[in-house]
Amino acid sequence: MWYGFLADLVVAIHVGYVGYVVVGQLIIWLGLACKWSWVRNPWFRWTHLLAILLVAGEAAFNIMCPLTVWEADLRRLAGQTAAEDTFVCRLFDNVLFLDLPLWVFPILHIGFAVLVLGTFVLAPPRRKRRTDPSSALPVAGNFSR
Repeated sequence: MWYGFLADLVVAIHVGYVGYVVVGQLIIWLGLACKWSWVRNPWFRWTHLLAILLVAGEAAFNIMCPLTVWEADLRRLAGQTAAEDTFVCRLFDNVLFLDLPLWVFPILHIGFAVLVLGTFVLAPPRRKRRTDPSSALPVAGNFSR
């Protein structure tokens, strides 16, 4: 009983991960066009880049995504049919109705990583601003003019 629920939870986490990467990239582009400063937030940009680089690394070295493996294992333990395709392949097939050969997906993963990396290089995250010591607030007892 719980295994099916846990498998569904893994799918939800997987959807969130893919959404963070894909929607995050679209938001970065939109934010750059609209001059939204928060899209250059270092935490957002570095985690976004790391997320897609992990996926590209898995694709480059033909490593099955751990989330896909966990979902399949949990489905088997729940007595459900475990899908043989990758999660993104099923997502494309079920949501976007694209029936693409399996060899296309590593190319899509790596290509998207190159796109994210290019955006990262061309529009890098903002750097921490250095404070000018002369503009610092006076220290107690030091009120020289």
